[in-house]
Amino acid sequence: MTIQEAEQTWAGGLRLEGDVLVIGGGPAGTWAALTAASHGARVVLADKGYCGTSGATAPSGTGVWYVEPDREAREEARQSRFGLGGRLAEEDWMNRVLDRTYENMNRLSGFGYPFPKDEAGRPYRRGLQGPEYMRLMRRLVQKAGVTILDHSPALELLGDAHGVGGARGVRTQTGEAWEVRAGAVIIATGGCAFLSKALGTNVLTGDGYLLAAEAGADLSGMEFSNAYGISPVFSSVTKTAYYRYATFYYEDGTEVEGAGSARGRSVIARQLLAGRQVYARLDKAPEDVKPLLRVGQTNFFLPFDRAGIDPFTDLFPVTLRLEGTVRGTGGIRIADESCRTAVPGLYAAGDAATRELICGGFTGGGSHNAAWAMSSGSFAGEGAAAYAHSLGPLAGRRELKGLSSTTVTAASAGDRSDRPKEHIRAVQEEVMPYDRNLFRTEAGLRASVGRLDGIWRDIRSGASSLGAHAVQAREAAAMTATARWMYRSGLARTETRGMHKREDYPEQDSGQHYRLRSGGLDEVWVQPEPLRKEVAAQ
Repeated sequence: MTIQEAEQTWAGGLRLEGDVLVIGGGPAGTWAALTAASHGARVVLADKGYCGTSGATAPSGTGVWYVEPDREAREEARQSRFGLGGRLAEEDWMNRVLDRTYENMNRLSGFGYPFPKDEAGRPYRRGLQGPEYMRLMRRLVQKAGVTILDHSPALELLGDAHGVGGARGVRTQTGEAWEVRAGAVIIATGGCAFLSKALGTNVLTGDGYLLAAEAGADLSGMEFSNAYGISPVFSSVTKTAYYRYATFYYEDGTEVEGAGSARGRSVIARQLLAGRQVYARLDKAPEDVKPLLRVGQTNFFLPFDRAGIDPFTDLFPVTLRLEGTVRGTGGIRIADESCRTAVPGLYAAGDAATRELICGGFTGGGSHNAAWAMSSGSFAGEGAAAYAHSLGPLAGRRELKGLSSTTVTAASAGDRSDRPKEHIRAVQEEVMPYDRNLFRTEAGLRASVGRLDGIWRDIRSGASSLGAHAVQAREAAAMTATARWMYRSGLARTETRGMHKREDYPEQDSGQHYRLRSGGLDEVWVQPEPLRKEVAAQ
């Protein structure tokens, strides 16, 4: 398809101009939009869902890596996951994120967020309730004058020889195409959970990774992508932290030795792989803690209440749901403190960006992720606004073209609507099984890479029609690309470090104390990158 034909495909839709376009409306995207607007930028925010309700944060409570500016407390915070993350974090970045998170959480209080108070009347600022948090962020973004495009997933970035200058997408409720031209673009689309049905993750399909890679950006830490969360078989809620109060059992009531929420998830996975159903009961929760658990995570208990199960006294079957890079740490590589990528005009924030800088190869739910979202969103908003202002009035005269690696047309004769579904199912078959993703081996990874490469070639040879179908087609392409970067990086790291587990290399290798950059579309590449400055080990 020629550039002229592509332009005709998108003609007639909504067209907007601004200084900064933010793609994604979760915590990172809203903080980015709010910050860019506060620096005088005209901002447009395009969300795949409804900004304020979509994504992993909106339906849940989340802890936040909020630490008072006390030397000992900050040192303890820096060391808390340093070893677990394979010693890949950097002290300067940890300090910047701790500082900005402390500042932003205090700002939320001034904005009216209802932080609970302790017995002494002091606000408790180490957690946020997603519904209240994101509802407030939407209001703040609107008040700042940001134009919000809800239900408007981006399908491709726009660019020229000088870098990125906007994006195109579709408004799924109307079928109308949209195009935004902007001096800078911030990718805040979240991670990739491969449509595993974990709560809040069905909009998180790696779209931002693919958009960035098509523009020429690279990624980092994609081997740290095999996060699984514990959930009841009958529920989508993966609040693994609550299972610290659980004992795990077989059906006959015998305890599963070694099973747990922190270091015992592998034990649960091996039992499930062997065909043995595992059950849990929150029988370690003290009586005075039980009411607090209900207040902290109301949605955790809803499925139990509906099923007539008391999780504190009754056994219930559990499974492990893939959370991928949503609770992993890999993502788009950050080039400097402004959260810019290697591509001029393109920035990344939140789960779409690598979090290795603050937690190495291990994170988990909430805490560091929540702090990184609000902090990196702020950094990216500042950087993007400054970059857009530096372009001057000539920015609006750029000759931009679509950067998509897959063809989107007004109509595609012979295009089968079930093709993306087939691709998605095929990718899920490679990334969801524990014996392919959680417990990795060279033979298993190579076999998966071969099949994923075949899926990618099939996607590249086809086309999809503009509209809701194009969204699913792009999701299939993004999930395929994400899985290929994951497994190629997993092959390159011949050791066990952080959450990356190699059955054939079970030990950590001091000779591989580096990060892994990756990129490429038809040909995926992986190469080591030395650490710039790690946190000092105690």
